[in-house]
Amino acid sequence: MDLAHPHDANKYYIPTPSHWPIVGAVSLFTMMLGAVCYLNDMTGAWSLLPGAALLIFMFSGWFHTVIGESQHGTYNLQVDRSFRMGMMWFIFSEVMFFAAFFGALFYARRLAVPWLGGEGVKIFNNLVLWPGFESHWPTNGPGHVGGRADSTFSTIPAFGVPALNTAILLTSGLTVTIAHHALRAGKRPVLMVFLAATFILGFSFVALQAHEYGEAYRELGLRLSTGVYGSTFFMLTGFHGLHVTIGAIMLLIIWLRVLNGHFTPNRHFAFEAVSWYWHFVDVVWLGLFIFVYWL
Repeated sequence: MDLAHPHDANKYYIPTPSHWPIVGAVSLFTMMLGAVCYLNDMTGAWSLLPGAALLIFMFSGWFHTVIGESQHGTYNLQVDRSFRMGMMWFIFSEVMFFAAFFGALFYARRLAVPWLGGEGVKIFNNLVLWPGFESHWPTNGPGHVGGRADSTFSTIPAFGVPALNTAILLTSGLTVTIAHHALRAGKRPVLMVFLAATFILGFSFVALQAHEYGEAYRELGLRLSTGVYGSTFFMLTGFHGLHVTIGAIMLLIIWLRVLNGHFTPNRHFAFEAVSWYWHFVDVVWLGLFIFVYWL
């Protein structure tokens, strides 16, 4: 590997063979095996811990390697451009991921539920499939098809914890933008304060969502098994909460790097990548608040 001229625009950095992908594959397999054993009542939830520990070890080691390469000036502008394109495609894949779940929600709410209630070919739906099914949203039915027709549930009011979480995420989008401008202006004290505020707001969002889930389970009768509404609600909000957690952890890592003097006003792609991801998380939440909680 030729590292004699790492900043040469005509040379592209090729990393040396690394053991971290193998460690990542082993950790994911271990976690999957633990999940299989847990879901089949063969072990307790502790069976997920070895895989999770290996995954954390892998991320820590791989991050250390990549950060070290960056700080030693290994990456030139060509590598920087490829990083940006890679992050753009990654965010696009996440857009498609959530588009699939939003599409499932739209299909169930606007098409499938009305059809099952008798809209369209009424004889086929009412008399053959699920007689007496009432077409309304939210629904936990039809009975005997994943729903619980003999039980009731309540939805989470939009203008409660969800509205508070919306304000939190919108504020975090503002704070990370201020931090970005401070980094470009060389104002590191401002950068550290507003970046810290961003990941604190992110973890606050996750804590409030966990509280919301507990209330939904204990008091509202809303669970993943509560028919099509419960499944779409928890899949959409749950995956978004996972993304917020990952984003907040990445912001924390970037903040620790800032404390160590990393990044310059002209070279700070890692910060930009995480801020792009965070803005994407904000936009997805606005869609969730409007179409899942409010309408």
